[in-house]
Amino acid sequence: MIRWTSLFLILLGMLLSGNTLFAQNKRNELESKRANLKKDLEYKSKLLQETAKEKKNSLNHLVLLNKKIKEREELIQTIKTELNLLDEEIAENQLTIEGMQADLVVLKDEYAELIRFANRNRSNYEKIMFVFAAKDFNQAYKRFRYLQEYSSYRKRQAEAIIRLEENTRQEQQKLIEKKEEKAGLLSKLVDEQGTLASEKEQQNTVYTSLQNKEKELKAEIKKKQEEQVALQKAIERIIAEEIRKAREAAKAKGDKPESKWTLTPEAQALSTNFTSNKGKLPWPVEKGEVTQKFGVHSHPVLSHLKIQNNGLTISTQEGGVARAVFEGEVSKVILIPGAGKAVIIRHGDFLTVYGNLADVYVNSGDKVSTKQKIGTIMTDQGKTDLQFEIRKGQNADTLDPAFWLFGVK
Repeated sequence: MIRWTSLFLILLGMLLSGNTLFAQNKRNELESKRANLKKDLEYKSKLLQETAKEKKNSLNHLVLLNKKIKEREELIQTIKTELNLLDEEIAENQLTIEGMQADLVVLKDEYAELIRFANRNRSNYEKIMFVFAAKDFNQAYKRFRYLQEYSSYRKRQAEAIIRLEENTRQEQQKLIEKKEEKAGLLSKLVDEQGTLASEKEQQNTVYTSLQNKEKELKAEIKKKQEEQVALQKAIERIIAEEIRKAREAAKAKGDKPESKWTLTPEAQALSTNFTSNKGKLPWPVEKGEVTQKFGVHSHPVLSHLKIQNNGLTISTQEGGVARAVFEGEVSKVILIPGAGKAVIIRHGDFLTVYGNLADVYVNSGDKVSTKQKIGTIMTDQGKTDLQFEIRKGQNADTLDPAFWLFGVK
């Protein structure tokens, strides 16, 4: 009986601490995710407020709304997962409390029996007589040890009851706190579901409005295509100029002129460094949202039309600044009619392109460092969009920046 009581309390403590640690880790993970989603949603709300200043529905507004709704739905699902986990924890707490209360009844009954026995044999005379009534010395010694162990056991039994009562009180307090937390989460869930419904109504309104502006949207697509063509031609001119310079340098040295894009050992090392940082490059803005992904995809409103993006379109707040994603040298600063300025930076075999800039802080030939500010992004009709591209090699092959920048969703 003595060993079982001690073992029970040890096992109970281990079980409760193990379950609590696992549940707490999971809860911390969910709470962190919920906090990050809330921050992202707040930032998207700021961007939407800026586009709303124009008081007319735009494609950028719809894209941001779509992303916001998607994240809102993810937030709601996260809260539901937290609620499910809380329900499991509450059920476990209730079972634990019921088990503890049942064990307390048993321990108290056993302790009451010990007290009754002690009361029946409470006098020292009776204890002495119990020892001296033994048949021999060995039996007398065993009876003496029994009386000592009995007293010690009764004391431990009382301590076990006190500890179990305290554990029960703690579990009951945890249960109260979890139920209060559940009530708070349920309130948040109702609020988020109401906000989601409102956002979906707004989404439908904007979508319907844009459907009636097919002519304007087609004009926007055409303008974007023209800007990409102008940028492509500028990049081709830059590469041709690099090849020309290399040929002239070779002639000056008496070497055979190259007819292709060549890399110096320094440029090759820079190119290797750039490659090794794939997936870890900083964003070309301090904070922003990808509003148009790389490649060919259907138009968000005119689904029968395909649009192409040679990079990423990143929306940021008004006054946002573009920054270099890696060290390199400014190859060219160009002006694209109707689309502001663009900075092209060479990193060995790679080029990074930063388009739609209003002001530029660098000049051709400047050495730039990672995260160095290179220009202010232009704001047009309430949207502040940076066009960011990554090109490689003599053919200026387009690469998807999502695979190169850190944490692109």
